[in-house]
Amino acid sequence: MGPLTENKIVLITRRTRLDELVARFNTLSQARFYVEHLGADFSDYVKEHETYLASVALAERTLKEQGRLHTVDRSFLTNFIFGANDTVVVLGQDGLVANTLKYLSGQQVVGVNPDPKRWDGVLLPFAASDLSKIIPEVLSAKRPIKEVTMAQAILNNGQNLYAVNDLFVGVRSHTSARYKIKVGKNEEQHSSSGIIISTGLGSTGWFKSLMAGAVEIASKASGTKVKMSIEPSFPWDSKYLYYTVREPFPSKTSSASLVFGKVTAKTPLEVMSQMAENGRIFSDGIESDFLEFNSGAQARITIADKAGRLVV
Repeated sequence: MGPLTENKIVLITRRTRLDELVARFNTLSQARFYVEHLGADFSDYVKEHETYLASVALAERTLKEQGRLHTVDRSFLTNFIFGANDTVVVLGQDGLVANTLKYLSGQQVVGVNPDPKRWDGVLLPFAASDLSKIIPEVLSAKRPIKEVTMAQAILNNGQNLYAVNDLFVGVRSHTSARYKIKVGKNEEQHSSSGIIISTGLGSTGWFKSLMAGAVEIASKASGTKVKMSIEPSFPWDSKYLYYTVREPFPSKTSSASLVFGKVTAKTPLEVMSQMAENGRIFSDGIESDFLEFNSGAQARITIADKAGRLVV
């Protein structure tokens, strides 16, 4: 029996920790020796691996009954060409959903949690066993969609990079990043550990930790409990971003007043690199996918020209 429709369904998978270990040490037995030699529980790696493969197998069987299935490993995302009407099913952790959204242009995404006992799955509301019910509803446009605002960095040479959670502007090493920052009519020279620009979806991650640290430092230094005037997290579909400068250093040539604020379509964040080498802009914690940001490069960071669409 063939698929019910000719709709293309793309299943995004990832390698497990065990897959990574075997790739590193060549064989399962060598991977086991390495892990157990360090005193860790190798059976946990095996259990996670088997649970994930079982979820992949169930998802593939179910999806083949619904449409034309293409299974794609996350390592091929950057080169895979999605069709405009594809339905994308992501089977993995929240980070895999975020990583996938960057490469889409309005396609609907169904997040599947392969191991609910192990992963919280904020972006993974479904199990593989739900797909037989969910996919027909998605294909017939009967499932609600939650929009996710994304960030975008555009360089003066035409290159651009999208982010679902956050963008980082800084250096590859632990040296200081040097740049000129401009928001609206205000600008100043900076020497810092970099800038983080957070979306609503990313506000429960890096942004939240930055806010928590800043509040506690200010409270301890002032001797008075500091209260935040904004929420440490904001809605996924918010039409604004927040930028936060890490460890700004005031000196004779650098200032530290433009260190936090809101970014909108009308008030983008502009950053001009003054780094001779190792300048980087990367998104969602994936340092291997970056834009070079060295002397002469200018970045305009704002709301992305596309949004993610999550099935809920």
